[in-house]
Amino acid sequence: MSRYVGAIDQGTTSTRFIVFDRGGAIIAEAQREHEQIYPRPGHVEHDANEIWRNTRTVMREALETAGLQPSDLVSIGITNQRETTLIWDRASGRPLHNALVWQDTRVDGLVAEFARHGGKDRFRALTGLPLASYFSGLKLAWLLDRVPGARAAAEAGDVLFGTIDTWLVWNLTGGPQGGLHITDATNASRTQLMALDTLDWDAGMISAFGIPRAMLPRIVSSSMVYGETRGALPGVPIAGILGDQQAALFGQACFSPGKAKNTYGTGCFVLMNTGTAPVPSTCGLVTTLAYRLGDEAPVYALEGSIAITGALVQWLRDNLGLIRDSAEIEPLARTVEDNGDVYFVPAFSGLYAPHWRESARGIIAGLTRYANKGHIARAALEATAYQTREVIEAMETDSGIAIPELRADGGMVCNDLLMQFQADLLAVPVLRPKVTETTALGAAYAAGLASGYWAGTGDLVANWGVDHRWHPRMDEGRRNRLYAAWGKAMTRSFGWTEPTG
Repeated sequence: MSRYVGAIDQGTTSTRFIVFDRGGAIIAEAQREHEQIYPRPGHVEHDANEIWRNTRTVMREALETAGLQPSDLVSIGITNQRETTLIWDRASGRPLHNALVWQDTRVDGLVAEFARHGGKDRFRALTGLPLASYFSGLKLAWLLDRVPGARAAAEAGDVLFGTIDTWLVWNLTGGPQGGLHITDATNASRTQLMALDTLDWDAGMISAFGIPRAMLPRIVSSSMVYGETRGALPGVPIAGILGDQQAALFGQACFSPGKAKNTYGTGCFVLMNTGTAPVPSTCGLVTTLAYRLGDEAPVYALEGSIAITGALVQWLRDNLGLIRDSAEIEPLARTVEDNGDVYFVPAFSGLYAPHWRESARGIIAGLTRYANKGHIARAALEATAYQTREVIEAMETDSGIAIPELRADGGMVCNDLLMQFQADLLAVPVLRPKVTETTALGAAYAAGLASGYWAGTGDLVANWGVDHRWHPRMDEGRRNRLYAAWGKAMTRSFGWTEPTG
């Protein structure tokens, strides 16, 4: 009898496979990093074939480590970096170009061109999204126009488009030999090609961006049995797909309106469940799909996406050599009592929510001879908390709901200094759950619900528990002074670049 549920967690920097039991505990896991490709400033790419190889490897390694067989899994779910965009040949499975990562800014010129006729919010009412380099639709348009022969082949039905969930499902279910070409509604909602009310590709958006409909995957629910795997993990049903941030919301058991989480990863992503009606944003957030379970009514969310948080720590490690390991950032930051009036604005790919400034670029402000590497490290950590507060304030304004607590997950929640500073800035408790791998857990939950492993979301709420709670300790005067100084530094990053084609 199958005893567990598995989850493929395909993220921006690595791919993992994690096996969970009924209580949400981790039974086995394996992880592989993949190359980050930077052809030019602002360009970020991934090798999709490397991601597929790594996926097969981590599935095998995780099962072998725990002495498990594929038959021990009742089903698997998939969660993925969302807006990363790929096109490949239907017959051979060969990608026509490296995947364009969600952080990639090469479509700034297209953003500016479309915004000239109706502004950045011209498609927001339909799709929930502003015009930005972040989303998949314009990345796809760029690939069709820049890859030789791609557009003609796509119009002939010979080229397929997908985000990484689509790429993995297609390969797992047979690839050129009958692989399923699908995406779930959460990932589709990040393309700017799907209408939020119908959960289907919108003819007007497809026409506006010049996308051949034949290359688009079929949109499905987030939790249902889609098909069975072949090859690497034979015969196991694939039963759940969620974009990574929606998966974390699901894994954090945020099933009622007003529940919110923040994932502290490569970037930061704050999501609030808003129920079965989409809530339009006037404060720079995006309206997105939270999840859809089978044939049930879809559930929506407000989201604030921050491009660079954990990636800033990696940058200090890899580009500057300030630290040798990411874990060294907290001890280094603790060598100083405060930030020394130094502020780090990591607008490496522009600023996302709530500002949406593609032309912004990273700056360090407030430097004096007094500043040292400890102040730089502390400023880098604090930048994450400042950006999160900006998003939380926008979310409270849009929703009319004051967030009483923030559920936190992702790699940076082990950083006690950052989590305490976050609670201080927000003036509400920050909670770390017992299982911090909430992205993979959410994908497993979606698959397990569809395959009957869990009876309903009540089982998932019962699994959730608090591991640590940070309470605010900072006085209001200091909190406001720090936040005001951050705002001053942040505005200095605006308008650094000009749009490019």
